[in-house]
Amino acid sequence: MRQSVSGMLIGAAALMVTSSIAFAGEQTLEFKLVVKSLDPMVLQAANVDGQTMTATKAFGVAFFKDGRVAAKDFIASSETRNGNGPMRGFSTYTFEDGSSITASFVGETKDGKTHGDYTILSGTGAYANATGTGSFDSVPTKFKGAALLNGRFDVKTPGT
Repeated sequence: MRQSVSGMLIGAAALMVTSSIAFAGEQTLEFKLVVKSLDPMVLQAANVDGQTMTATKAFGVAFFKDGRVAAKDFIASSETRNGNGPMRGFSTYTFEDGSSITASFVGETKDGKTHGDYTILSGTGAYANATGTGSFDSVPTKFKGAALLNGRFDVKTPGT
């Protein structure tokens, strides 16, 4: 009887360890994000009506479903014609505990809606050496000069 209880405890401990490794190794993080461009440089193309190129530093705050909050610092560029066109950039999300996720993104604005895809480049703290992907989509809002988005990261961190 004593051996079977020991065996069950060892089995349960092994199950908990492998479960936590799997959880720590792959996570889906969903969030709402508010962003604002800081000092954008907008250039209008000569003799091409509605054609612009924009480069900007920007800032945002992400509110994750698990209750955590992260500050987002990023740079972005876009090339649009009458408000439609591609964008790209680099973002770092820094959590309150100092952990961070850095990702590149590409996306497009079309007919007032924005969609983009992330490629996770690195991370620190809980996300050290992170890789993975993600996405974001605009949400209709009445904010002036700011955007509201739904976002998601599928994060992979190396096992320890």
